[in-house]
Amino acid sequence: MVNKIVGWVILVPFCLGLIVFALANRHFVGINFNPFATLDPAPAPGYGVPMFIVLYVVLLIGVLLGGIATWFAQARHRRGEKHWRREAHMLNSELESMRKTQAQPAGPLAEVDDLLELR
Repeated sequence: MVNKIVGWVILVPFCLGLIVFALANRHFVGINFNPFATLDPAPAPGYGVPMFIVLYVVLLIGVLLGGIATWFAQARHRRGEKHWRREAHMLNSELESMRKTQAQPAGPLAEVDDLLELR
């Protein structure tokens, strides 16, 4: 419950800030990946992309790269989890097979024990 409240307290102002930022930065900027190229100081109308789109794309790329880095960093933990899960499954199946191969006690309470799964 607290996580949801904190999430809303952080998420709503952040989204509002992004909307205000997008509305305030609608002017076009030139995009160039060559640092040595000169950019024409007076580009034609419609040239470039809005600045907020550039920043949103950079933010999205950063989030994706961070997620990928985290995925690779946690690979060792996932591998260990998979190993221990397989080990637990193997031990549970071995325990069940040992329980089935045990000699069933003869007597009037054997049926009750089987019904209640006491053995």
